[in-house]
Amino acid sequence: MPTDKLFQQASALVREPFELEAVPDSEEELIALLAERIAEMLERQPEYLMSMLYRLDVLEKKIVPVMRPDAPEPANWGLARLVLERQKERLETKRTVKIEPLEDMKDWEW
Repeated sequence: MPTDKLFQQASALVREPFELEAVPDSEEELIALLAERIAEMLERQPEYLMSMLYRLDVLEKKIVPVMRPDAPEPANWGLARLVLERQKERLETKRTVKIEPLEDMKDWEW
């Protein structure tokens, strides 16, 4: 999958749940927009943000080090990178893993 297409798809997956209206031109711009939104959510809606991270399947074992006071970058930037990384992983998995349709499912039809 070309990187541009991967970026566009990942961008769409990230922009919708975080209600980002701007369409970024680069990964760095997307991370900056997402970091800004996450900073707002950390301030005003931390429980909702954590719920979103759970639904987006960002692993807790990756979130915890990013949230530490001694993390190498602010928490909102680290979380933004984790969200984008996870969405790119999901897209790559969908591209590479093909699920065969289940056989003999006639009894399950409605």
